[in-house]
Amino acid sequence: MNFLADVIIRPVITEKATKLSEGKKKKYVFICKLSATKPQIKRAVEKLFGVKVEKVNTMIYRGKIKRRGIFIGHRPSFKKAIVTLKPGYQIDITKLTEKFISQPSK
Repeated sequence: MNFLADVIIRPVITEKATKLSEGKKKKYVFICKLSATKPQIKRAVEKLFGVKVEKVNTMIYRGKIKRRGIFIGHRPSFKKAIVTLKPGYQIDITKLTEKFISQPSK
């Protein structure tokens, strides 16, 4: 993955994610590609937002099987990354959403 936009798909903006970002340790939540590694996610966040990352925690969510009538399908799997910033750094949430809304979807 050469492009930073290929690593991070979008930010997660929920009540819980917002509380994490407003806490003592600044933590931000992103949905990433399944194949993205922790060092790639760290580099992407540092380059896109101009901040220093302390650590990255990741978790993989497997897609659930869903059924609609006789048709069976499944939701896509995804990787969620919780990025902790070093003290003194912060990402503005309004700019966070604007960066990803302005990108064309693939």
